[in-house]
Amino acid sequence: MFNSTKSASRPLEGIKILELARVLAGPWCGQLLSDLGADVIKIERPGAGDDTRSWGPPFVAAPDGSHFDASYFHACNRGKRSIEVDLAKPEGQARVRALAAEADVVIENYKVGGLARYGLDYPSLKAVNDGLIYCSITGFGQTGPYAERPGYDFVIQAMGGLMSITGEIGRPPQKAGISVADIFTGLYSAVAILAALEQRHRTGKGAHIDMALLDTQVAVLGNQALNWMTSGVVPSQMGNGHFNLVPYQSFPTRDGELVIAVGNDRQYASLCETLGVAVRPEHATNALRVADREGLIAWLSDLTRSWDGQLLADRLEAVGVPAGPINRIDQVFDDPQVRARGMQIEARGDRADIPGVASPIVIDGQRMVKAVASPRLGQHNGLWDDIAEGAGWPD
Repeated sequence: MFNSTKSASRPLEGIKILELARVLAGPWCGQLLSDLGADVIKIERPGAGDDTRSWGPPFVAAPDGSHFDASYFHACNRGKRSIEVDLAKPEGQARVRALAAEADVVIENYKVGGLARYGLDYPSLKAVNDGLIYCSITGFGQTGPYAERPGYDFVIQAMGGLMSITGEIGRPPQKAGISVADIFTGLYSAVAILAALEQRHRTGKGAHIDMALLDTQVAVLGNQALNWMTSGVVPSQMGNGHFNLVPYQSFPTRDGELVIAVGNDRQYASLCETLGVAVRPEHATNALRVADREGLIAWLSDLTRSWDGQLLADRLEAVGVPAGPINRIDQVFDDPQVRARGMQIEARGDRADIPGVASPIVIDGQRMVKAVASPRLGQHNGLWDDIAEGAGWPD
C-alpha cells in the first residue's frame, strides 16, 4: 500500500492556483495539480456553483438523508477550497483580481473573451501579475473559425474522429464510456502548466496557455492518424479489434469474453501452443495475420470457446501472452492488484468522508493524493474576511 497521507512535501507545495473553471476539463486539471501539492481555490457562482454539483443521481448520501452534491462533482474537485463570487459585481471582480495578483496559475474555461468584460482576461491579470500562468481551456481554441463555439465532450468526440473508430463493425458510431476529450485536455493542460512554471523559473515571465478540446482529441488519435497519413486508408470501426495487430481483441470462452493481446510473433506462437495447435505458415508474421484477419479470428474463436476463461488467462500469463477478463467497474475495485495499489480512497470531509479514486502518480513511494474531500459550495467564504482588496492570498 502506498502512503497518501504522510507529511512529506509534495512537488507543487507553495504553488497557488485560482480555478475559474467548471464541469470537467478545467476541474480535472485543478484536481491533478492539487494532488501534487498545489493550493487550489475554486471560484464558484453564488447559490449554484459548478454545474456538476447537480449532475445526479447518483448523489453522495449524507447521514441525515440529504446529500453532498453529485458524485460527478466529487470525481474532479477533491482537495480544493470553494469560494462563492459574483463576477458580474465590481467587488467580486476586485476580489478575484486580488487573488490573481498573488497566484501562480489561473485555470479558466469561459468562452473566448468571456472574462474580458469582467477585467479578468489574461491581459488584464498580467497587468497585475507579470509572472502569472493563465491557462484557457475551450472547445476549439482562441483562434480559428470555430473559436466562438461552445465545446462539449460528446460533440468533440464526434468531430475529432474518435467516434468514427469506436463501436462494432456495421453499427452506428459510439462515443467512449468516459469523457475522454475533457479528461485528456485536463491532463495536457496540467503538463502545459508545469512546463510554463519551469519556463518562468528560468525567465521570470508568465504565459498564456491556449488549450482546446478539439486539438487534444485530434492529437490523441495517435497511431490511427498516422495509419491514414501513411497509407491513405481511412481507419473505421473494428469493435474490439486492432488496426495494426492480429490477434488483439476479445475472444469467446465458456464463461464470457477474454481479451487476448498478442504483440509479436513469439507471443503468437505461445498462444497457438497453449491452444494445442501449430502455427500455420500463412499466419507466421503479424503482417500475414493482419491480411487474413477474418479467417484467423474465426479459427481462433472456435478454439477458445472450449476453454474456461480464467483457466485460459492463467495459462497464457504463464507463457507471457497478455490476457485478461472484461471487468465491470465493481470488479475493477475488487481486483487484488487494484486493491494492493490503493486506488480507492476515502477523502476526509468536514461532515463525512467521501470515497474517491486515487491519482495514479506515485513518487518515491508516495501516492500523490490530497485525501481531502471536495468542498461544500462556499465552504471557504470566510476567507473573504482576510481578502479585502490588496490583502492577497489566504493561508
